[in-house]
Amino acid sequence: MKKVTLLLALCAFATTSFAQTTPSTEVKVRDNGTTKVVTKTGKTNAGQAIDNTKDAAGNVAKKTGHAIKRGAKKTGAAVKHGAHKVGEKTKEGTAKMEAKTE
Repeated sequence: MKKVTLLLALCAFATTSFAQTTPSTEVKVRDNGTTKVVTKTGKTNAGQAIDNTKDAAGNVAKKTGHAIKRGAKKTGAAVKHGAHKVGEKTKEGTAKMEAKTE
């Protein structure tokens, strides 16, 4: 058990260390001669756009799947309702025919 716990802790630590990015520092010189230090951490604009697109595609797929499932349920209910009506009409017709023959 101790080995499993140690292994899980090691994996968690390794994952978090890979997830961290080193911040980059950029010095910009303005037209009037002053400097501005900019520190960037995290994803670039392109990387963030890719992640946003991936998330949006996942959301669309989830909504589509939900709509298909709901449509299938509604169709199944309609078929069941129609079959019930047909069955009732058949019973009614059979009863009338039996009444006429007697």
